[in-house]
Amino acid sequence: MKNNKTVAVLFGGQSFEHEVSRVSAQSVIENLNTDKYDIIPIGITKEGKWIRYTGNYSDIGSGKWEAIALKELINKPKASSFGVLRSYSTIRDFLLGFDKNIDVVFPVLHGSNGEDGTIQGLFELAGIPYVGCGVLASAVGMDKAVSKILFESAGIPQAKYLLVMRSEINKNIRQIQKRTEETIGYPCFVKPSNSGSSVGVSKVNGPEGLLKALLNAAKYDRRILIEEFINGREIECAVLGNDSPIASTVGEVVPCNEFYDYKAKYIDNSSEIIIPAQLDDQTVQIIRNYAVEAFKALDCSGLARVDFFVEKITGKVYINEINTMPGFTGISMYPKLWEACGIPYGELLDRLIDFAFMRFEENRRSYEREL
Repeated sequence: MKNNKTVAVLFGGQSFEHEVSRVSAQSVIENLNTDKYDIIPIGITKEGKWIRYTGNYSDIGSGKWEAIALKELINKPKASSFGVLRSYSTIRDFLLGFDKNIDVVFPVLHGSNGEDGTIQGLFELAGIPYVGCGVLASAVGMDKAVSKILFESAGIPQAKYLLVMRSEINKNIRQIQKRTEETIGYPCFVKPSNSGSSVGVSKVNGPEGLLKALLNAAKYDRRILIEEFINGREIECAVLGNDSPIASTVGEVVPCNEFYDYKAKYIDNSSEIIIPAQLDDQTVQIIRNYAVEAFKALDCSGLARVDFFVEKITGKVYINEINTMPGFTGISMYPKLWEACGIPYGELLDRLIDFAFMRFEENRRSYEREL
């Protein structure tokens, strides 16, 4: 008799990375070992409806799942959806309403309302184990400006930057241009502080393009970063574990566009991924060490992908950002890096689920709570 763990896989969500989440989740579901796990896919629509999905997994990535699930919801509402139609006394009751046997949640959600600590807080309130970083690390990892402060305190080199508020843009644009010229210089990058998958990111070659880039970033967040341009190779490193994390080998992204933007990541598949990156052993070790230091500085758990620049002329390493729920699509760097280290996709998922249970038990030791 099988004694499988029941894994609820959440996907979709209300962020600009909804589509990427679907593709990642389909890949995760298709690689979970069904001899070990019973899988409960739960989709979150762009309108915020939570719906259990019982159709073919192959329809998740394309988005066809939603029409199928909504049709089932009409025909069999009790079997398809709980959070939309009923109210519960506790968050735990809400989540377990989808299936009373849920043992762990795998939130394959990218961006706001999924990777930023909000949904992690929901799981904490429900007292249910979940894969990935906790509330603090998720929130800080999502906010690039706060991350930079912690990286600086940990002594990890990074590009120069300025933080601009949305409310400053129209009334202080000349002052912002002056500060940018004096502190950052051109070219530079402008990006939302809270966003992922390079959404809202622009490269600015001169002061005449700064306002447009700021207004574009301001569509996605009220806090905007202006960052120094580093003429570097884009290098990524995967980290796995809880209190004693390990770093993978490193990979290089050679973008098909001017920089590794959303289109280059998910639409145009002509960007090249090189694993392992062709770097000397010393540089690779520096990157791996910095990746673990960044993971610990933010108190991450489970997984993270840490992105770096290696300056083309000097070879100096700069941290770019950390991703606490990196992509899990078929072309995503995180699973590919671990595969290159001898950990296949399915085993990687096993380890992440194990780390979720370990972190849950460790946290329960910190306070008494009856579930």
